[in-house]
Amino acid sequence: MSANQLINEKSPYLLQHAQNPVNWYPWSDEAFARAKAQDKPVFVSIGYATCHWCHVMEKESFEDEETAGHLNETFVCIKVDREERPDIDSVYMVACQMLTGSGGWPLNVFMTPEKKPFFAATYIPKRSGFGRPGLVELCQKIKELWRSQKEKVLQTAADVAGNLGRAFEFSPEKELDGTLLHQAYDQIRESFDSKLGGFNPAPKFPTPHRLLFLLRRYYRFGTPLALEMVRKTLKAMRMGGLWDHVGFGFHRYSTDKEWRVPHFEKMLYDQALIAVAFLETYQITKEVFYAKTAEEIFNYIFRNMTSAEGAFFSAEDADSEGEEGKFYTWKAEAFREVLGEKAAKRWEQIFNLREDGNFFEESTGRKTGTNILYMDRLLPQWAKILNMRESELELEWQRARDRLFKAREKRVHPLKDDKVLTDWNGLMIAALASGARILDKPEYALAAERAAEFLMTRIWNLSGRLRHRFRDGEAAIDAQANDFAFLILGFLELYRSTFDPAHIKRAIQLQEQMLNDFWDDDKGGFFLTAKGGVELPAHPKEVYDGAIPSANSVSLFNLVFLSRLTGDTRWERKAHDLAKALVGTVRTHSSAYTQFLIGLDFALSPGREVVIAGDPDSPEAIEMISVLNARFLPDTAVIFKSKDWEEELTQFAGFTEVMQPIKGKATAYVCTNFSCRRPTTDARILAAWMDGTKATE
Repeated sequence: MSANQLINEKSPYLLQHAQNPVNWYPWSDEAFARAKAQDKPVFVSIGYATCHWCHVMEKESFEDEETAGHLNETFVCIKVDREERPDIDSVYMVACQMLTGSGGWPLNVFMTPEKKPFFAATYIPKRSGFGRPGLVELCQKIKELWRSQKEKVLQTAADVAGNLGRAFEFSPEKELDGTLLHQAYDQIRESFDSKLGGFNPAPKFPTPHRLLFLLRRYYRFGTPLALEMVRKTLKAMRMGGLWDHVGFGFHRYSTDKEWRVPHFEKMLYDQALIAVAFLETYQITKEVFYAKTAEEIFNYIFRNMTSAEGAFFSAEDADSEGEEGKFYTWKAEAFREVLGEKAAKRWEQIFNLREDGNFFEESTGRKTGTNILYMDRLLPQWAKILNMRESELELEWQRARDRLFKAREKRVHPLKDDKVLTDWNGLMIAALASGARILDKPEYALAAERAAEFLMTRIWNLSGRLRHRFRDGEAAIDAQANDFAFLILGFLELYRSTFDPAHIKRAIQLQEQMLNDFWDDDKGGFFLTAKGGVELPAHPKEVYDGAIPSANSVSLFNLVFLSRLTGDTRWERKAHDLAKALVGTVRTHSSAYTQFLIGLDFALSPGREVVIAGDPDSPEAIEMISVLNARFLPDTAVIFKSKDWEEELTQFAGFTEVMQPIKGKATAYVCTNFSCRRPTTDARILAAWMDGTKATE
């Protein structure tokens, strides 16, 4: 079989389809010019390498000669990796939702050669059935409509395209206040599953920025239920099949309300965002369980998802050998063979293994005969039931897990999507930097800095333009707003963990370029793609915080943080402009914008700046930094001033120039809501100030 036009692409997803009998093109001027020249509509299929239903549709239709023949005869066919081109995905996902009321992947869009959509759907079977049109019949129907009623099709496409632009318009408001924070909390509380953890009915997504919002609710208002919702949800996620108990890392989401049956993809962004939720919950509760889970996530990332040069890969597939979850599930017989009958008996009970399997196939409801490992209670509770010391049971599981892991490594592994995405790497850099600070593990900061250096040297090209994707030696695709926002966040967190001013300088450089290239001068907010040369029917601008938070939401936090760190009010003014431009839309359903609300909460809080001046290696300075790192302080910007960094620091934070060590001792300067305390050299007093308790010299 000869290859199609995808054979020279770098995307693993596009390369998966390079041998299809469908004559696929990548998204390109050439493809649309061909459609115009041949007077054909365009079929655009959007997915990603680790998407289960994308694989199903490929096997059923795109590898099928009959279906491919209909597609090639009727359309010019284009394949898009949504992770490479989130802008294309964003515009046509909105079109799909407008046309059908829902969306998802694979996303299949039928459009004119002018890129205007007239029909869209998610998964399409080969043949019609149960009220769902089949791809073969759709090809035949559209071919006839294009021949006999083309003007009607073009009018439908024009109407849809006209509405697309309005879909990316947002409602501004002149005033900002905290009512949205309370409104969102009430909505989240009402959707909470108090019995099983998580929110809303199945499927249940981790949505970690919702949990981060709740932690800030607890910090700001002392609401006990806010923390309890986070704790219950994280424990349910960790006990369930959503967590890979053998190899670590979280799967994408749970198909059931009990968190037992996951969609088995593992996404880099999920690991990063979920790790931060566990880290911050550990800061508040001091429960080792949360810290340990974050460490295990990072262990998975270092082992499975890190390139030789230190960058982070994108995802691992749900499927192997054509079956979803085959790599991760266990037949009871195989489980016993690895552990031995005696040991297996205990762990079969703890992890709910059944002789006939506990894994039901989602599409058919039939049992697969295999088991997903999940727990109904944590090991400390099992230790009590089994009348064992907790440490003894933990050690026993560590040994059993090691044997299971080694046996599982011999299986056929799922596909690893090894492209490096700037935005997702930015999130993992931020997570590792947070882990370094909260867990006192400098090796995490080193890993984050190594990844950041890779992005800056291999993906930032010679003209100073950031790129979105790196793979197989090639940096390509102009960076989008997510790349800037998430990488800026990574540098801000790196500064908080290392106090190296170079990280702030890079964050400022990126933020200035983002404002120049992406800011909507007319209506405010950041476009997803740079201004000028828009190649789509609409210029997307996003604020909804879905599986990944939006660039606008993350940027609101970044701008406020930059203002607090530098004392430069232009960042605060721009944050205010950003919030005002979007807040009316957020008000319509505030709990869907929790990352935005994290930034708004930061902006509305009195705020606190701490500057420590002194020798960073002195015992006094180390103790002060430990005081700050041990506490959950989401409203606090921390700066460290040493002789080595003084000149660089004053370039972006000139207000620190007069802040010097007192009598050669590390000294803390604390300002809250534009009012500064008398400096202190006593870490105990600094701790009392951070805790809001009284302290005297």
